This record gives sequence, C-alpha cells and structure tokens, in this order.
Amino acid sequence: MSFGKDDIFIKLMEMGCIPGETIRVEQIAPLGDPISIAVAGYNLSLRLNEAKQIFVQEID
Repeated sequence: MSFGKDDIFIKLMEMGCIPGETIRVEQIAPLGDPISIAVAGYNLSLRLNEAKQIFVQEID
C-alpha cells in the first residue's frame, strides 16, 4: 500500500494505514460509501474519497 500526494495521507497513517501494511476490504455499504477495511488489527471505516488515496497491490 502507498499513498497519493494529498494531506489525507497523514490522517490515514495515524489510523494505521502505513506503506507495506496489509489491508482487506471487509464491508461495503449498500450504496457503496463508506467501506470498512481491516488494517493493523482493527476495522476502519473510510469514505470512498479517502480510500481512493490508498494504492494497493493485490497479493494471492
């Protein structure tokens, strides 16, 4: 995982979304926003505009 060049990256890092951390999408709201991800041992709810700032690499 890595981040876009936006101020939101500080907020995400404070919540445990650090480069190299494994994340997993747990739930998506019925209308698609917000989503819940598992990261650093807990669940985190994010709006789509926040989640779009996280770049992920899929692992098998």
